[in-house]
This record gives sequence, structure tokens and C-alpha cells, in this order.
Amino acid sequence: MSPHAGRTPGPDHPITVAPAGGRVVVRFGDEVIVDTRDGLLLRESTYPAVFYLPRPDARMERLRRRERHTYCPYKGEASYFSLPGESQAAIDAVWTYEDPYDAVAPIKDHLAFYADRVHIEHTPD
Repeated sequence: MSPHAGRTPGPDHPITVAPAGGRVVVRFGDEVIVDTRDGLLLRESTYPAVFYLPRPDARMERLRRRERHTYCPYKGEASYFSLPGESQAAIDAVWTYEDPYDAVAPIKDHLAFYADRVHIEHTPD
């Protein structure tokens, strides 16, 4: 298996990545963190769908890189960022796959947010 292959999504664990369509805005409190029309929607097995939003459309200067990393056998190693402030909701609320496995390559350079910590507004076209 190549180092970028990971486990292959299939009927027992399907993963799809597709354009979200429309506009996606992420707010933390009153602050807009991301505003994009280029979001992706990742659907994985029975988990809730997750928006992956391009870093160029995010206010990266407002995020703080953390030392935390987790591993997904289907996507690779995730790195984390915290949102502004010191609240529990802010810490490690954002994750990204900086070198994702081939099956989910489109999510490279995109951010995902825990939906229970931010307000995500999706306005389809």
C-alpha cells in the first residue's frame, strides 16, 4: 500500500467529496471565520456530512495552530486549530488534513469545524 493510499472507501465505509454548492458562512460568536462559495461536502459512512472549506477563504490569522493530531485510516492525519478566545468551545474546534490520502485528496488545504461549536450557514444556489 502506498503511503498516500490509506484504507479504501467502499460499500462498508463509503466516502464522497463533492462541491457543497452555494455559499457557506462559519461564525464563531459574532465573528465570521469563513465565507466561501467554494466549499466541499464530505459524506462518510453513517456520520453527519461535514463541510470542508478552503483556507484562502478563511481568516487564518484568527486561528491558532495546536499540537493536537488525530488519525483516520481513510483520510490520514488531522491537525487542529483553535478559534479566537480561550473558551472550551474554541479549543481544537477546527481540523484539517494537510496531506490527506488519495481517496479524499480534494480536502487538502481545507478546514472543517465542529458543528456544535460554531454556527454554519449554508445557502444553496
